[in-house]
Amino acid sequence: MTNTDHTPLAKPVSPGEIPDAAIAVIDADGTVAAWTQAAERLVGYSAAEVVGRSAVHVLPPCEEARRASLFAEQCRAQSGWSGTAAVRHRDGHTLKMSLRVSLLWGQDAGTRWLVSVTDIGALSSEPANGPVRESLLAHAPIGIVVYDPQLRCTWVNDAMERHDGIPRDRRFGRRLRESLPAVEAEALEVVMRQVLQSGTTMVHEYRAWPLSDGRREHAFSVSFFCLQDADGTAMGVCSMTVDVTGNRRARERLAILSEASTRIGSTLDVMQTGQELAELAVPLLADHALVDMVESVPFGVEPSARIGTTSGRPPLLRRAGVASIDMGLLELPWVREEVIHAHPSSSFAVALRTGRSHLEPVLDTQAGPWVDHDPVRAQKVRDSGVHSLMVVPIRARRCVLGLALFGRSEEQTPFQEDDLLLAEELVTRAALCLDNALQYARERTAALTLQRDLLPHRVRGGAAVEVASRYVPADMDHGVGGDWFDVIELSGARVALVVGDVVGHGINAAATMGRLRTAVGTLADLDLPPDELLARLDDTVHRLNDEDADVFDHVPTVVGATCLYAVYDPVTRRCTMARAGHPPPLIIDAQGRVTIADLPAGAPLGLGLGLVPFESVELELPEGSLLAFYSDGLVESRDGNLDVGTSRLGAALAQPGSSLEDLCSQVIEALPAQAQPDDVTLLLARTRVFEPAQVASWDLPNEPAAVPAARRLAARRLGDWGLEHLVTTVELIVSELVTNAIRYGDGPIHLRLIQHQVLTCEVSDTNTSHPRPRHPRTLDENGRGLFLVAQLSRRWGSRSVTDGKVVWAEQALPPAAAFA
Repeated sequence: MTNTDHTPLAKPVSPGEIPDAAIAVIDADGTVAAWTQAAERLVGYSAAEVVGRSAVHVLPPCEEARRASLFAEQCRAQSGWSGTAAVRHRDGHTLKMSLRVSLLWGQDAGTRWLVSVTDIGALSSEPANGPVRESLLAHAPIGIVVYDPQLRCTWVNDAMERHDGIPRDRRFGRRLRESLPAVEAEALEVVMRQVLQSGTTMVHEYRAWPLSDGRREHAFSVSFFCLQDADGTAMGVCSMTVDVTGNRRARERLAILSEASTRIGSTLDVMQTGQELAELAVPLLADHALVDMVESVPFGVEPSARIGTTSGRPPLLRRAGVASIDMGLLELPWVREEVIHAHPSSSFAVALRTGRSHLEPVLDTQAGPWVDHDPVRAQKVRDSGVHSLMVVPIRARRCVLGLALFGRSEEQTPFQEDDLLLAEELVTRAALCLDNALQYARERTAALTLQRDLLPHRVRGGAAVEVASRYVPADMDHGVGGDWFDVIELSGARVALVVGDVVGHGINAAATMGRLRTAVGTLADLDLPPDELLARLDDTVHRLNDEDADVFDHVPTVVGATCLYAVYDPVTRRCTMARAGHPPPLIIDAQGRVTIADLPAGAPLGLGLGLVPFESVELELPEGSLLAFYSDGLVESRDGNLDVGTSRLGAALAQPGSSLEDLCSQVIEALPAQAQPDDVTLLLARTRVFEPAQVASWDLPNEPAAVPAARRLAARRLGDWGLEHLVTTVELIVSELVTNAIRYGDGPIHLRLIQHQVLTCEVSDTNTSHPRPRHPRTLDENGRGLFLVAQLSRRWGSRSVTDGKVVWAEQALPPAAAFA
């Protein structure tokens, strides 16, 4: 052994760790020279019964006994023997034993045999604990030394020299302190004295640097047996030494990997995972560790280049993890998130390009392309004392996500192949976590993009209402859910306010929500009354359910949803609303009084309960009324009582003079800190009322003379509003719309102009048929009126009313002429 420090791990052996081997020493003539208590327990013979007698005494009669001499000759020729043999118990029955015979050398060139037998039958029902027992069964090398009562070496086998590198000539007649460091020798001799005094077997474990392999530290396990003479007196100690370095390294490796499963990947943050990998490696594996990611990875983007396909300059890296036994030891750039440039000829670039690890047991900081490229950093590495390096690529699905670098400076043992295997295991586990984080980032990005595209980017109430909104999904990991809201500007300065809730959470509910929101927007463009719109939306949900049921190999899921749809007219201050199973809105007047709108509940959408029609209710709202639309997730309480939550919401909103944004923030901030079981949606709308001067209306007779009269009335009012530049265009539009009303209707005609953010011209009549643009041929005299209206207008359309229809057209206004 070398004279470096040893780490003793002495311990008394527990019953389960006793090798259960019958140890006996036999001289060259086949006579039993020493016996052990373990042998007595196994075969029943005491030392007095076998010591000094032939070993044949414990063999079965007949053939085995007659062949004993032949067996002895075979042992001498092969310097030992191992295999299965039958041994006779004292009571006469035969035991099937695993037998091992080892040749021992003495100082006078004499030989003896150490025989160890283990009961195979007993092993079949018990786990093979203990390195000596395992080595006996596996026929692995076991170093054997026999010491006299003064603890001087008297006999030794050849395997012991292979263990510690000490020749047997340097052992004979000497104590351990003359061949081992004092600390370790004393620890071993203490154990041997205890074995001599007690007669029991003991185990001692220690680590050392053997002369036979000075490159690495080895771990040894030694079992000590007390040898007895015929009268049971202790005549010496037999030590059986097993090199358990591989077992120890395996245990340490399993311990590190077990720790990795709990310490790496605690979050889905890429940079945090890199830091966790670095911190785990130090000091268990390395003195210093760096983790660098390809620059796109921390941003959730997988590298585009595959292993073996990259060429030219390596990708930029971003430092994700830093750990060291002494962060002040190295003056390298140990800053997280720093951008790292790898030289194309360096081992780092090669690992990035090929996806293969690089082991440099002895780091060469004196030569190499990367040294020439960055001499300053190379000098810092030399100054730091880092002498051994491992570079392990972080791979996932044929992509290299980054690199993990491990270095040693204080630990003098260079990295070896088994260290590289362990590092690759750790990095592989980290790579799985990083790949999960990347997949999560991709899915989250897709989900957030979907949600961003499905919900309105910015709600605007036009001239009719002031609005503010909040949305908090229950699935905070992905940021998506099934709630939606919308504010849709309608013709005639009106506005539609919508809030809905699809059953479920997550991306599937969000996708369904997007389809329903699109359907509501399309139906709103038809200017349908709220009750009719909900009926059409219910049909849409039924169709979606039918389409889902037709998909092959897919378990159909019934889409269920609730919805509240309201239309507010700032000219009349009337709000018409209907709901399909959704909570009713709150109405807070300018004095802070809270009422719940009395609306028929209606059946939820898509549940097949459409036999009961939806009903609309029309309310007249005072100016400055606050409408609060919300989903049930905002007012649900733990006991399921919606009334309590609704009252709490009303109290929070009853703050006259507060801005809508402040009210939304206060409501959301008052939510419990724990995750919400359902999505939360809040849409607030404060009503506005148009001044009388913003609206002009006239009743016209149903006769041709009404057309020039309507043009004059419209022109005069445009002059009053300072919109003379629109007179010609509006006169043409009014003329076409009034002419069509006279031609296709027989009742009174109503003309209305509304000045708000745009100029709206409306002509209503009693005919319920809606106009359709035609495509006249060259010689046709009619059919060009609506085409002309479409060309002259910002947009145009028609809507049904109780006693007929309204055809409308809008003109853009300059900012100075528009009412906000």
